[in-house]
Amino acid sequence: MTIATLAQVLQPALENNYAVAGVVCLGWEDMRAYVEAAEEENMPVILQAGPGCREHTPLPVLGKMFRYLAEQATVPVVAHLDHGYTMADCQQALDSGFTSLMYDGSRKPLSQNIEETAAVAELAHSANISCEGEIGFVGYADGEASAGTDPDEASQFAEQTRVDAMAISVGNVHLQTEKSDGLDKDRVLAIQAKTKIPLVIHGGSGVPAEQRSDFARNTHICKYNIGTELRMAFGDALRSVIKQDEKQFDRIALLKQTHQPVKLAARAVLRSMR
Repeated sequence: MTIATLAQVLQPALENNYAVAGVVCLGWEDMRAYVEAAEEENMPVILQAGPGCREHTPLPVLGKMFRYLAEQATVPVVAHLDHGYTMADCQQALDSGFTSLMYDGSRKPLSQNIEETAAVAELAHSANISCEGEIGFVGYADGEASAGTDPDEASQFAEQTRVDAMAISVGNVHLQTEKSDGLDKDRVLAIQAKTKIPLVIHGGSGVPAEQRSDFARNTHICKYNIGTELRMAFGDALRSVIKQDEKQFDRIALLKQTHQPVKLAARAVLRSMR
């Protein structure tokens, strides 16, 4: 199947009451496992290049890797820039073959966030790809605190930016290694009462799997970003491999053995979206 845009996978999810996983990629080993998991579950998947990934591997390289996997896949695969902080980030991702740009102006005043996100949305749409924005601020475990999304501001943001998907702050937190008490359903319902746009949850690793599924079926949440949960699966697998043979030094031999555990963890994540 050819590579897909974010809108192409989220609109069917919105209409048919399921969600799509935005999986945070760090390298070839995990992104390959994620696509294979998506094929085995017969679900679309969004491969995401966040700031940490981009520090390690240049966007032009990531774009080629994502597109290669997408072109071989039997399910829709989105090449998504996660947390683009500047127009330059977004332009480079577009030039590198990405099919979705996420501009993060969530730390900025509302008017500035709207203005800058609208410019990125216009850039994306002019190239026939998608744009995700963020309103409210999703905080970080042991770091910056969250600021919940105001439903009226969310409505204004969606209307004036024309984004294809909107990330919201409703009790979700980035980089959580333990499951939280879950999302604030009342706030989610208040937001979706004012806009019909697909909603996105960053920090999805902290959301219990049963709530992911419940909200995917019963709200407008169509995308969960999952990073920490899968990175933990990779780290656990790699530590296990090294302990089994502490004299092994070949990188490829070590990394090959993480494939199956990471794929199984990704399949469980994908099943929690429906």
